[in-house]
Amino acid sequence: MFKRFKFDKNIQIFISVKLNLPQRFKAVIAWFEQNMPIAETELRYTDPYELIVAVILSAQCTDKRVNIITPLFFERFPTVDELSKATEEDVFSLISSCSYPNNKTKHLIGMARMLVNDFGGVIPDDVNALQKLPGVGRKTANVIASVAFNIPALAVDTHVHRVARRIGLTYRAKTPLETEKQLLKYIPQEKLTIAHHWLILHGRYICQARKPKCEECGLKEICRYYAQNQKETIEKARKNHGKNNA
Repeated sequence: MFKRFKFDKNIQIFISVKLNLPQRFKAVIAWFEQNMPIAETELRYTDPYELIVAVILSAQCTDKRVNIITPLFFERFPTVDELSKATEEDVFSLISSCSYPNNKTKHLIGMARMLVNDFGGVIPDDVNALQKLPGVGRKTANVIASVAFNIPALAVDTHVHRVARRIGLTYRAKTPLETEKQLLKYIPQEKLTIAHHWLILHGRYICQARKPKCEECGLKEICRYYAQNQKETIEKARKNHGKNNA
């Protein structure tokens, strides 16, 4: 899928061939299926309660840090009922090392109390119901629905938003919701859950925000971001080649 531009024996630039949108999605999904057949959340949990706590804690915080915090947290608050009775001081002392501990303390206690009072202490499997809980937005609700209950849903975080844009799966999507809507048009329903993990893990380890590892990326052949960078390199190479032959 590469075209090669050769200016002399020392300058060879490769640029990916254009694909239409359905072809691009098909190629991306096929690559992930072959190269990342198993993709799961890196948060450690054993039930929906532990997952919702972990996801709330993970907002703007690394999964690694959350996994350090949660063992002691669940030892102290093993159930929704126990957490609903907690004081802010008790919760804060256990999660103070994560980002925004004050807000997350209030969210966790509020979430547990609403579950006990309004949902019989049971985590709902409905995305709209989940979003009624303190600290649970659309992304978190989609994570809980898809990961805990295997309901087709696509959670869009900063990694998914960035990777989808760079690869060329979305176009001018300014918000996570716009990204979600565009991705839902082309990703088969039965692949939504794993697609979420594919894009997150790719963004976390390869297509990083500040310095993407393009040369290590198996998707660069069909990546719009990489193609654009190659075009810019070609223009620079052409100018330099012209100067050298002037």
